[in-house]
Amino acid sequence: MNVLDMTATQLSAAIRAGETTAVEAAETLLAQIEKEDKKYNCYVTVDREGALTQARAVQEKIEAGELAGPLAGVPVAVKDNICTEGLLTTCSSKILHNFAPTYTAEAVKNLQKAGAVILGKTNMDEFAMGSTTETSAYGPTKNPRNPAHVPGGSSGGSAAAVAAGECIYAIGSDTGGSIRQPASYCGVVGMKPTYGTVSRYGLIAYGSSLDQIGPLTKSVEDCAAVLEALTSHDTKDSTSVSRDDTDFTTALAEDVKGLRIGIPNDYLGEGLNDEVRTAVLQAAEVLAGKGAVVERFDLSLVEYAIPAYYTIAAAEASSNLERFDGIKYGYRTEEYAGLHNMYKKSRSEGFGEEVKRRIMLGSFVLSSGYYDAYYLKALKVKALIKKAFDEAFSRYDLILGPVAPATAPKLGESLADPIQMYLGDIYTIAVNLAGLPAMSVPCGEDSRGLPIGLQLIGDCFQEKKLIRAAYTYEQREKKF
Repeated sequence: MNVLDMTATQLSAAIRAGETTAVEAAETLLAQIEKEDKKYNCYVTVDREGALTQARAVQEKIEAGELAGPLAGVPVAVKDNICTEGLLTTCSSKILHNFAPTYTAEAVKNLQKAGAVILGKTNMDEFAMGSTTETSAYGPTKNPRNPAHVPGGSSGGSAAAVAAGECIYAIGSDTGGSIRQPASYCGVVGMKPTYGTVSRYGLIAYGSSLDQIGPLTKSVEDCAAVLEALTSHDTKDSTSVSRDDTDFTTALAEDVKGLRIGIPNDYLGEGLNDEVRTAVLQAAEVLAGKGAVVERFDLSLVEYAIPAYYTIAAAEASSNLERFDGIKYGYRTEEYAGLHNMYKKSRSEGFGEEVKRRIMLGSFVLSSGYYDAYYLKALKVKALIKKAFDEAFSRYDLILGPVAPATAPKLGESLADPIQMYLGDIYTIAVNLAGLPAMSVPCGEDSRGLPIGLQLIGDCFQEKKLIRAAYTYEQREKKF
């Protein structure tokens, strides 16, 4: 089998069996990037020499028997907001165009311990603010399934790289659906773990109470293996959770008998594309046919999730992005008169339009006259949304629905209407507000051949149930 057609676990097994090497795998992927990336613009930075150096070191450890895990020797792409020591990490923004961190994110360190080979950094919406990867300072990424369409965002570069065969798997970050939505648009598997499961140390923050790193993969099996490698308790991250149930690959069983799955009526109403609705309901029928108990129910407060999310996320962003001031690192304007003028010009020239919009919105809702009216109210809605999910999970093991209201829009369509772009997150953002795990699994295509994603949502720390249901569905797909 061609390296490009292999999943991560298949490639690692082939390397350990001596059928290929980590160096050959890295060279194959680097050649694929050189050949294809001009079309898709998945990468901001490709670290050719670094990847081959890592591959040689990993191969030696595999041959010495020091690395025997399911990711050893497998090339991975890392989203451009996750720090890598000595390798550019720009958040796809002009303001960090020359920033090479002096440390590596804990999640990336964990992958390196598992034998991963880092190919480079993937394109993204600037500072993860966007749903299409069109707000990047390095130009938009294009969807490998149809280059006239967006790959989703903000982890669009990571999802597109997996779909285009420019990496075997990738990692991204999810603040309001930024892993699941591009996974859906590009036809790959993506998971946002329970908040606190994967360390945020080294992830450049957008909304600190919402951000979480997770995998984008070709299969559910790969997703479980990558999540298992990513997960660890990290004292450097105050929100990191110590868990003893992170053996996620043990959940790879084709068994959903008796699993109670609820489908919110709110997720199937007005605004949902008919082809997406049909594909999602057919996926539910597949799981019901395998023994799951599937029923519809009402999940309240869905319409309040978007205003609550954008209020909270923008408020946190306005605070987190204060540090980019042209003094310590990154872009500094060339001509200025005095310190405050330098701040103003550096930030005005360094940030893109969408980032400026969210900083201004965040500063507004945190201002003394509007804090109670907007930000405090949004926090109360967040608590009510979590309560609504708690009630739902008292009756159901999982919640099933669409990832997005429609398949991938055409390039240029979303940026003209930011509100419409924000509404595209309606099915994903409540998961982040409640800190829940969720994943996107391909469940068909629309009449134009664009992928449709099925979203599975679990209660806190119930990733294994998600993996079991997703694996069962995926196996069914392979048989028919």
